[in-house]
Amino acid sequence: MAAPNVTPDRVVNGPTPKHAQLREILRRAIERELPPGSPIPSERELAERYGVSRLTVRSAIGKLVEEGLLTRARGKGTFTAARRMELQLYLMSFTGDMRRRGLVPTTELLEKDVRIPPPPNAQALGLGAGQPAYRLARLRRADGVPLAVERGWYHPGHVPGLLDFDLTQSLYEQIARHHDLRFDHARQTVWAEAADRETARLLGIRAGDPLLVFRRISTTRGEPAEDITSWYRGDRYQVSMQLDPTVPAEDGGLP
Repeated sequence: MAAPNVTPDRVVNGPTPKHAQLREILRRAIERELPPGSPIPSERELAERYGVSRLTVRSAIGKLVEEGLLTRARGKGTFTAARRMELQLYLMSFTGDMRRRGLVPTTELLEKDVRIPPPPNAQALGLGAGQPAYRLARLRRADGVPLAVERGWYHPGHVPGLLDFDLTQSLYEQIARHHDLRFDHARQTVWAEAADRETARLLGIRAGDPLLVFRRISTTRGEPAEDITSWYRGDRYQVSMQLDPTVPAEDGGLP
């Protein structure tokens, strides 16, 4: 399929570098005209169309790739990237969030067992030394696209029989259905991280690609029941928050 035309702006001599002019021309085309997954013209075509060198084109495209607006596919060309989803910080299951967006969520179970958690996780769940917990790892997809890897610890006293659930379905929904329990409060910390080889393999990205990482400790009836860390693809998500001038109380953060 032929690559679509981009907005016919001009690159001119002047104080603004040509690669910066071309970058903004392409940016406008991506944001206004080209849906996600659309191919853009080749470097040669763009160089001829705008009367610039291929080095100038390569510089403009490279910057847009860094910004996440374009993505390169080896042997295929350069395409407009999928739009990032707004990840708002509220207490909702992955399944519920994807359904709310009109996407079809699916889950692949990677690991489930009972083991003694590391001290930080045991402390977060209020477990004593040597006391076991449920361990669960899952790959979460939406419309077939891998979006997140979740690795969590669960207090067996607060969510008994968890490993007997259908762990390819919503955990929150099943806890509510089987135990009439709901996670009523959570504290979450967010940071950026480069993907290790295993996480990159699961998410279909390259090792070193950016990830958004969330560690959430959730309670039910005031007792800590879940300590989960989720690795989300940085090319698919951005965090959205509402802020007010209220200064939060100091509580020492996550254990």
